[in-house]
Amino acid sequence: SFYLHCDPTMSHYLKLLCDMIFGEKNFRTEITWLRSKNPKGSQHEAKSYSPDTDIILYYSKSDLAPLFISKIKRKLSQDELNEKYDRKDELGKFTDGPIIRSPSMGERLNLSYDYKGYNPGVWGWRVERKKLEDIDNKGNLGWSSNGKPYRKLRPEDDDGNPIGSFWGDISPLNPQADESLGYPTQKPEALLERIIKASSNEGDVVADFFCGCGTTIAAAQKLNRQWVGADISHLAVRLIKKRLTETYGKGIEHNLKLHGMPKDIASAKELAQNVDGGRIGFQDWAIEVMLNGVVNEKKVADGGYDGYLTFYDNSKKKHFALIETKSGKLTVKNLREFVHVIETQKATMGIFVCFDENVTKEMTKCAKDAGHIKMDGNEFAMDKIQIITVEDLFAGKQPQLPGAADNQTFKKAQRKEGKGGSYGLFD
Repeated sequence: SFYLHCDPTMSHYLKLLCDMIFGEKNFRTEITWLRSKNPKGSQHEAKSYSPDTDIILYYSKSDLAPLFISKIKRKLSQDELNEKYDRKDELGKFTDGPIIRSPSMGERLNLSYDYKGYNPGVWGWRVERKKLEDIDNKGNLGWSSNGKPYRKLRPEDDDGNPIGSFWGDISPLNPQADESLGYPTQKPEALLERIIKASSNEGDVVADFFCGCGTTIAAAQKLNRQWVGADISHLAVRLIKKRLTETYGKGIEHNLKLHGMPKDIASAKELAQNVDGGRIGFQDWAIEVMLNGVVNEKKVADGGYDGYLTFYDNSKKKHFALIETKSGKLTVKNLREFVHVIETQKATMGIFVCFDENVTKEMTKCAKDAGHIKMDGNEFAMDKIQIITVEDLFAGKQPQLPGAADNQTFKKAQRKEGKGGSYGLFD
């Protein structure tokens, strides 16, 4: 089974592509998901309908693809139950249900028998005699005024309505929910749980090759499926690992296999020196994975820093620690230039990342000469410029942050958007 989530502006193009890839005969359903239940109002006259839905295209490899959608039901609300079960007897609320087969179901002579003077003829009852007696003994068999029997269905036995192609019962992700990571395209776990339950059994493999912050992965792990996740972003992979360990504990790390990330100094140097585009890849890994920071989106004319951390003082004022990464040979000039960037950007502190073999005595002295961190009117006994080597990072060392402050950059994976795209660092 293959599911593709998109929005209505692209769904028709992507369906054509999927028809070409999977074959139009393997298209099964276009699912419409109500992703927003709070349309935004405006003082201006609306020029289009509010885009409250997204599209999920469902394909299968063949007619043999398993689908267990019949096992998934939508629970009814109390109001819906009250409306559906609108009759009452001595046992409580009920609604009428069929107990006799209809002609469209065909003849069933083996289910044609007399019960309390009634015989349904060649169409037969819907259940065998023993089951019918059991239904009757529980008070769930009724008789109409014309002597025709019916089944009494009770609300306590209602497991919900079958799921169709409109999914309006899965609430959009609340930004304040525990599962929310602030990731811009994050989906609610309930959405992925439904898809996984509908198309797989426990132990089957679920794959998401654009897994973002890992909602598919989290849902698959919860439902006892094997899984594979891939993403181009080091940040995404780190978020998924953090998400899983916070949910299941550190022990789950023994069952995780990470590919494409350095595991030691040799592989870190390999990433930095020998991989195509490796210098930028090394920056991303060092900042996002090892320092839990944010990479500067500008790779050219980047303002003299590769990334940053954010943290807050006791008065809730936000502070920035700029990050510069270097993987080759260095001189004290490189560090002096970074110190100048810290001053011009008015950042609270700076973190300079490099390999241990490239740190010189002059660099160490330059970092010390930059003085201590000053924040919230106080001076802290911590260097304003801190040199953190890759070896330090592998050993678990992190930058020193002032007082009770800690790295708040990715308590949640926040990203602000405006009309012109992402905001600048200090906006």
